[in-house]
Amino acid sequence: MFAFALWDRKARVLHLARDRLGEKPLYYGWMDKVFLFASELKALRVHPAWRGEINRDALTLLLRHNCVPAPYSIYKGIYKLLPGTLLTLPLSAKAGEIPEAVSYWSAKVAVEQGTMAPFTGNETEAIEKLEQLLRDAIKLRMEADVPLGAFLSGGIDSSTVVALMQAQSERAVKTFSIGFYEDGYNEAKHAKAVAHHLGTEHTELYVTSEEAMAVIPRLPTLWDEPFSDSSQIPTFLVSQLARQHVTVSLSGDGGDELFAGYNRHFWGRRIWKNIGWMPGRWLMAKALTSLSPQALLNKIGPLPQMGDKLQKLAEILAVESPEAMYKQLSSHWKMPESLVINAKEPPTVISDKHQWANVSDFTQRMMYLDLVTYLPDDILVKVDRASMGVSLESRVPLLDHRLVEFAWSVPLSFNLRQGKGKWLLRQVLYRYVPKELIERPKMGFGIPIDEWLRGPLRDWAEALLNPARLQREGFFNHAPIQEKWLEHQTGKRNWHYYLWDVLMFQAWLETQCH
Repeated sequence: MFAFALWDRKARVLHLARDRLGEKPLYYGWMDKVFLFASELKALRVHPAWRGEINRDALTLLLRHNCVPAPYSIYKGIYKLLPGTLLTLPLSAKAGEIPEAVSYWSAKVAVEQGTMAPFTGNETEAIEKLEQLLRDAIKLRMEADVPLGAFLSGGIDSSTVVALMQAQSERAVKTFSIGFYEDGYNEAKHAKAVAHHLGTEHTELYVTSEEAMAVIPRLPTLWDEPFSDSSQIPTFLVSQLARQHVTVSLSGDGGDELFAGYNRHFWGRRIWKNIGWMPGRWLMAKALTSLSPQALLNKIGPLPQMGDKLQKLAEILAVESPEAMYKQLSSHWKMPESLVINAKEPPTVISDKHQWANVSDFTQRMMYLDLVTYLPDDILVKVDRASMGVSLESRVPLLDHRLVEFAWSVPLSFNLRQGKGKWLLRQVLYRYVPKELIERPKMGFGIPIDEWLRGPLRDWAEALLNPARLQREGFFNHAPIQEKWLEHQTGKRNWHYYLWDVLMFQAWLETQCH
């Protein structure tokens, strides 16, 4: 992982480069006649030439994706270097002139080459190859002259990383997990069971809702740019816990994108197969929301968090293609242009098919889009800012480029089995951890933001969403926001994802005005 700037004195050329998968950030752009670059926006803001104008178009992307995806930033004229690219700027460049970045490694190429020249071995050989690559990737990232540990949620990805760390360590690996007292949000007990089996030196911290909410005022400064994945809060808390004991921590991020681990990877295709042929599907959307959860279960099989999934299913009934279904599933606000005043939603990888990898399978297309959008723009941003905010270095061994290339060469059937993903990764893990400690419904790293917005966070949120305030600031049409706020408060609907997008921008904006 890296983001670096290199000045070639002899050639009088500046080189900017970012790591292959986008673990580290790099911002750049012109302010008048000054070319600025840094790994943090706050560094750019202290330059005398700085004049930051908010990019309303980028704000629409925040509302859709809960982050501002590369190459955009929240400021006009400031961009993020794309993963795996090199930008070369000569001293002779004219103000405002930015050469096109050149790719030195491409996820798109890795995906296409892997699917066109697939792994030809059998399942046993694939498991052996994956374990070999995992062991080496993890061993490389265990090299450190400072105390080292790992985040452990008890899920497949982090458990695999920790298991192979412990297998290659002469002493007990230090592991860390965060627990919550609220039912449905606590994975700490699972992490503790895995840690006990592997014999790690495990530290867990149960936090109250008050302790978690105390982090919220720090979020705009920590993330430096509006960012509204609410799992940023537990990610910061576990980073803070780990930093009390170690300086470097390994994480299991990337497993879902490489080995088909998200729910949409294994039920998205099934849903489209069941609804794609139906004429007039849009007429059924409202009717679907009136079905009882049990009725829906009988039709499409069990789903976790039924209320949210029922709503998502209703929303995708009217889409015209599998690709449109993916965009719908990966969106919060579905028409953000109508919410942001004088804004036009800019194109992204998701909306531009020319940037897609040439793979025919719908599930693989979703996995590819997750790999080049959701992973670098959301997941890795979340982990990097949370860890760096407490001076902790986070390393992500599953994103070793050799692992990425191999994962895309194995047949999809090696990952999707019996309505579940990550089959191949599970087989490696089960060599070290009993299946019964791992097999359970997937749980996101979340917190009860929906309940907090109706309770202890209500006054804070109402102040930020005040219609007069929104109108005065001039970024949002306040009516749709107020409608969702009232529906959320009455319990008619759960709009916390949508509301958190607006709230995190508002909280960030407040820091810019002071």
